[in-house]
Amino acid sequence: MKPILRFFGRQIIRYLEKPITNYRSYQFIPLGDLEACLQPGDVLLVEGNQRVSSAIKYLTQSTWSHAAYYVGREAGLRDEHGHPASLVEADLSRGVIAASLTKYLGYNTRICRPELITEADQRAVSEFIIGSLGHSYDVRNVVDLARYLLPQPPVPASWRRKMIALGSGQPTQAICSTLIARAFQTVRYPILPEITRENQREVMHIRHHSLFTPRDFDLSPYFSVIKPTIEKRPDYQSFDWQSAEDEPLAS
Repeated sequence: MKPILRFFGRQIIRYLEKPITNYRSYQFIPLGDLEACLQPGDVLLVEGNQRVSSAIKYLTQSTWSHAAYYVGREAGLRDEHGHPASLVEADLSRGVIAASLTKYLGYNTRICRPELITEADQRAVSEFIIGSLGHSYDVRNVVDLARYLLPQPPVPASWRRKMIALGSGQPTQAICSTLIARAFQTVRYPILPEITRENQREVMHIRHHSLFTPRDFDLSPYFSVIKPTIEKRPDYQSFDWQSAEDEPLAS
């Protein structure tokens, strides 16, 4: 049965990796500006342009469909083409791989930074991420995404997070956000913990890593949002705006 399952899994992955035609980028950040703003430990969120991206965005009700972890050039990694790689991510067809930052030029992105993390814990998280290279993508999660892609069902929002967490849960299998969440949990750095009150004090509960999605890093009060354009401190009063009379009428 395993060869049959692998065959159908490859067919599903091939379908989910097809690009959509109506993707629109609202920004273009030069590689130098993006790299200048990133530091090891940052999480790069991406609004993808594949069918699988649409499924994840629907299930999570979020702009962000993918997350990659920035290890920096000093990690000495190479991507599949032999080029210097500064990101580690869980790819749908290739599993956990090193990737070049150029892969996401022209995409809508967001940098999320764990501002409170200590240097020692950041190194430990990076070591965990790098140690995960070669692990496989959670194919059971791929099947779940395919089930909920077409047609998109009228699913209550409270169920969607559980739907995206139906994978195998095996330590050598991952999807993008669960890999990163698991890495931060190894040093007990919070993302979106569940908080209860017990004996007049707040107690944090670690959520299972399979329940985390890319948008959680954006929503987390323990991660700050870094925007390369703002970091350059442009003078908005010097911008050259097109006059209203010259603006084309919307069709």
